[in-house]
Amino acid sequence: MDQDRIKRAISEIIAAIGEDEAREGLRDTPRRIAEMYEEIFEGTRQDPLDALQVTFDAEGHQEMVILRDIPFYSVCEHHFLPFHGVAHVGYIPKARLTGVSKIARVVEILARRPQMQERLTSQVADTLMTGLHPTGVGVVIEAEHLCMTMRGVKKPGSRLVTSANRGLFRSNPSTRAEFMSLIRNSKD
Repeated sequence: MDQDRIKRAISEIIAAIGEDEAREGLRDTPRRIAEMYEEIFEGTRQDPLDALQVTFDAEGHQEMVILRDIPFYSVCEHHFLPFHGVAHVGYIPKARLTGVSKIARVVEILARRPQMQERLTSQVADTLMTGLHPTGVGVVIEAEHLCMTMRGVKKPGSRLVTSANRGLFRSNPSTRAEFMSLIRNSKD
């Protein structure tokens, strides 16, 4: 990541809004933002499939595995403002299982990129399908977008919900319904 270029760009933004970068409160802002961008966009330099390299024999388990309420933070690619929420991810293993932390890691890697929630949801599902070769995958993401809550229509508390279903989660309505029922129970 080119931190010097980011610092120059932030200095330009500060000047363009009529502020003085030499002012005490803004003096280190370009450096701080460059360091922050390095962290919040680290997923641009990572392959989410790498998180799924360690798997285990499913030992005959071919029932749904769900990790719900995975917190994440991302940045809307349209306004470069954060959106944040939770992801619910389920899959039905065919032969291999992965550690639950690996599922959360996939969400984290993909969220740490300039994103659209719809794309993020599909990318999580597709990564699990490619990396684990399960019978099916279901992903639901619920998030609040600051580009909609602090500007524009200003509707704080509204949440966008997106889903992606692959394999049995798409072709079998009862599998999809079971997944949706189990993630809804997370609110109880």
